[in-house]
Amino acid sequence: MKPFLIGPLSVALAIGTALTAPVTRADPASVPPALQSARRHMLDAAVNSLTFHNMEQMFDTRRVDNAGPRWDIPADPHPLRFTYTHAGKTHEAEAGLERTFTNALVIVKHGKMVAEIYRNKTDATTHFISFSMAKSFTSLLVGLAVADGHIKSIEDPITRYVPELMGSAYEGVTIRQALLMQSGADYEERYDFDHPGLASAAFEESLVQNRVRFASFGKVLTRAYPPGSHFNYSTVETCVLGWVLERATRRSIAEFMSEKLWKPAGMESYGFWILDGAPPNGREFNGAGFNAVARDYARLGLIMLHNGRGQRAQIIPENWVKESTNPRQTTSIAPGVNLGYRYQWWTIPGSDTYLALGLQGQFIYVDPSTDTVVVKLSYFPPGDQDVDGEALDFLRAAADWNP
Repeated sequence: MKPFLIGPLSVALAIGTALTAPVTRADPASVPPALQSARRHMLDAAVNSLTFHNMEQMFDTRRVDNAGPRWDIPADPHPLRFTYTHAGKTHEAEAGLERTFTNALVIVKHGKMVAEIYRNKTDATTHFISFSMAKSFTSLLVGLAVADGHIKSIEDPITRYVPELMGSAYEGVTIRQALLMQSGADYEERYDFDHPGLASAAFEESLVQNRVRFASFGKVLTRAYPPGSHFNYSTVETCVLGWVLERATRRSIAEFMSEKLWKPAGMESYGFWILDGAPPNGREFNGAGFNAVARDYARLGLIMLHNGRGQRAQIIPENWVKESTNPRQTTSIAPGVNLGYRYQWWTIPGSDTYLALGLQGQFIYVDPSTDTVVVKLSYFPPGDQDVDGEALDFLRAAADWNP
């Protein structure tokens, strides 16, 4: 089936439809042209080593506050004395930092931080964009909402919480199916925003101009496959789950995340979400817009590694962590692709390793077999597919490394 909404007329109709719902109308204030231009070019290779850790300069944001005793990770630093092999060639780890466009690297083994490296005007206080690692964080919040009874079951239909999606591809879709990226909604995920289509329209109208709430585009999607039958990666899918969270918890995503995850975990810094509009109408871009310091991303990885437990208490229900990353029930992505998918987490078939993965090289790599978490925050050139494979080879070697 051809991707939905590929022509200018149908894109305009989609935008018009998304604008009609009072609950998702954007603030009428316009975004200055210079700021719009900066947002359009934030992924560009010439500037992304800087834009990826300066999102608060380009977007309205909402903070995820931290509080209470900090979770201290003991430091036991070592030089990066390991090699990795990619495409038949072996490289030193230090050379790999530049080869794979690294801004920050944190490696935690057996509970100790054995490497912490910052580059390109960053340091331990720098907040880095997660991009689609935010999808994995959204999954954690869904698990917390289920544990608290805000969501009765992930077998519930999405429209139980967001009736505005009746009549769209999401009618008859369960929360579980959306977690698995199996709604059947007809959406083509792509990041070349000059290409006419719904993805470029959603980016331009929601994130650049703030005219439309991003999740509103879920209302105009048609169905390509029966729910539960086909994997199709979609940021809209995760933003629809964010809409469910807001309705179920009756709080903003930032508020719920602060109360149930960030504060109990003892994070050392606040986090923040970029918004798809000015407050109070703008909502968290929960499919890709979270920002945090590298050490706090490592703490999220450690919570997962420890089956949901933080330094002092259980944070995420253990059964949710295991169900979210179960390698034996992973979804096959496509022939020839060496990753699987579970509840908004990527899995590595044949192992217990899993990862949160974001656009242009953002990683939280969790390897239970070596008791390792690796955080790598990068600035890949747009569209460079080979560097993804090299970065994964680097991460595997980092997990296997014995300092």
